[in-house]
Amino acid sequence: MHAILDEGLSPGRAVLLLACILIAFGFEFVNGFHDTANAVATVIYTHSLRPRVAVLISGFCNFTGVFVGGIAVALGIVKLLPVELLVSSGPGAGLAMVLALLVAAILWNLGTWALGLPASSSHTLIGAILGVGLANSTLPGHAFGDGVNWDKAREIGLSLLLSPVVGFGCAALLLLVIKRYTTNKKLLEAPAGKEPPPPGTRALLITTCSGVSFAHGMNDGQKGVGIVMLILMGLVPAGYALNLDAVQGGIEATVAATSSLETTLHDHGDKAAQAEVDKATVQLQAVRSHIQGKATVAEVPRAERFQVRQAILLADASINTLVKKGGLGLSAAEAKQLDTDRRALRGLTEYAPIWVKIAIALALGIGTMVGWKRIVVTVGEKIGKSHLTYAQGASAELVAMATIGLSSFLGLPVSTTHVLSSGIAGTMVAQASGLQKSTVRNIALAWVLTLPVSMTLAAVLFLIFRAMLS
Repeated sequence: MHAILDEGLSPGRAVLLLACILIAFGFEFVNGFHDTANAVATVIYTHSLRPRVAVLISGFCNFTGVFVGGIAVALGIVKLLPVELLVSSGPGAGLAMVLALLVAAILWNLGTWALGLPASSSHTLIGAILGVGLANSTLPGHAFGDGVNWDKAREIGLSLLLSPVVGFGCAALLLLVIKRYTTNKKLLEAPAGKEPPPPGTRALLITTCSGVSFAHGMNDGQKGVGIVMLILMGLVPAGYALNLDAVQGGIEATVAATSSLETTLHDHGDKAAQAEVDKATVQLQAVRSHIQGKATVAEVPRAERFQVRQAILLADASINTLVKKGGLGLSAAEAKQLDTDRRALRGLTEYAPIWVKIAIALALGIGTMVGWKRIVVTVGEKIGKSHLTYAQGASAELVAMATIGLSSFLGLPVSTTHVLSSGIAGTMVAQASGLQKSTVRNIALAWVLTLPVSMTLAAVLFLIFRAMLS
């Protein structure tokens, strides 16, 4: 936070910075009550917890999950963006990008929440990012579609596509296993009146609700952290372009990585890709010249810090292009070393201050405790034709907790909404209790429309904001 105060921003720039950060917090706030309602629906409808207690526990677990989750998912989403926007020296294009994707995501989330439809905040944000990238590629000097990391888009798209299938299938299978082997037939019955489940079942349901909320914080909280960092790097570049807390050891690791990467490019670079090799080499040398011999990053002159960030991102992008095109011809061991060196190269740029994590965690946690009821009613009452049983709730949440937690560990953004709603639908099918076709149809329609609507909204808003801010 002190980096903002030291920046000496003009009143206009300070107001713009505050507005952008508040919008980012608003996205996480909406995300909290939109997505986390899925996690508390099962404990509420099985009478394991009173609603207020359930959302308080869920909010706390979301808050905690943000700190444990790291920033792998945030980096995965940010890597969808065009590199040229991330290294733009002026704030206009970068701010237009961030504002467009945030406003588009918030509008769609609020719209689906108002209708009580459990749509995906992850899906929405990724659609908005793709829309910004495509809109940027329509500007003069670009080829349509250029600048979007389509490999990363396919990877993330596959995780979003497969996760609800996994949720549906695994939750249904787990329920069938419980039905086959349990000796406690109460697990397969709907709650009687307001009576809570047996102590063991209740403990399991509370644990799974907490686990899903924790996993949601790990996965979705990171997205807000990444967006706030983009805002800070665009408006306060001297303070946030590089990790000012990095000490000499981190700097030395980055310097060593630049030398190792330069040697790899020199020894293995394909002559047909010489232009890309030369670009990467120039940027690596620029990084080294700026930071070599410094005891801390703070010793790098303020005016040079964003240049170092630019050089790191551009060098890594060129190396990534060479790798994708097979222009290096590395052995398995050499490819592994290349990955290690690239991570070390990016070490000064891939970080988030603790105050950003705290602020995002608070926004997500508080949002969880507000406005949850609409989505809870849909998940608890309107997906299946019968009341949720204890075993159904536990099966859906166990699968959701495991799927989201594993995806967070792998750095893949998935949808809590998709996984848990699909899991509940899977248990309804396995229970042979049937699905409410109108609700399932509306949810499916919201899922199908999320990408094109968020892409279109973000693209239009990006072009408008870019014209206003340039």
